[in-house]
Amino acid sequence: MSATTPVPAPTAAYRITPARVLRSEWHKLWTVRSTWITLVTSAAFLLGVGILMGATYTSDGGDSDVDTVVLSLYGSQLGGVCLAVLGILVTAGEYATGMIRASMTAVPRRLPVLGAKAAVFTAVVFAVSFVTALITFLTAQIFFSGTDQAASLTDDGVLAAIAGNATGVTLLGVIALGLGAALRSVPGAVGAFIGGVMVLPEILGMLPYEAVETAVRYFPTQAAGALGSADPMPGAATPGAALFALLLWAAASLAVPALLLKRRDV
Repeated sequence: MSATTPVPAPTAAYRITPARVLRSEWHKLWTVRSTWITLVTSAAFLLGVGILMGATYTSDGGDSDVDTVVLSLYGSQLGGVCLAVLGILVTAGEYATGMIRASMTAVPRRLPVLGAKAAVFTAVVFAVSFVTALITFLTAQIFFSGTDQAASLTDDGVLAAIAGNATGVTLLGVIALGLGAALRSVPGAVGAFIGGVMVLPEILGMLPYEAVETAVRYFPTQAAGALGSADPMPGAATPGAALFALLLWAAASLAVPALLLKRRDV
């Protein structure tokens, strides 16, 4: 009887570590054109709409009662869609190309791949969104100078609202990333995000029921809007409650594909 040859343990040079999985996902994110296209498009929408709102604004007009941060960053609604598409491409895009099989073969435990994708995406999108929102607000204030929308970063709630806007947009993108990982289809995830996250709350909000109206306040897009306002919005959730709701939505969107990764093949 021949002796069984022991399988050598992996050396440190080839051991899978969280830092190496993160670095792999970082390189994958930045080496595809869709990342640059969606990030630049998102920034262009936010800055372009902010300049448009400032250049066309007149005191005591139809927008005079709108929060100055909300008015300056109105383009975040369009930019957020671009970032949501990026989140979907980060996960569902790998299923479309078949690269997900290589990723899961390299990291057999699977869940670290999903976690690394979400972490890298969150860090990049928040940084880009915050810097772009800050630049957009300051640029819009050039046009708002001398009007009733004039404000500065030192005013109460302004900087927090800018950070809240970036946080809301980022967490919406994380929800889209989770949808992409769960559905494993780019068109399907885009449709689910637009229909379920953006359109459905607007339809539910038309129903004449107080309980439904209260619940809609904590849906993702409505909660994100509450985070990006310097002044309390009537009928909206408080910033703390809105942030908590968004974090729960994002966690749930990642929990579903995490469970599916353990239960079915890639």
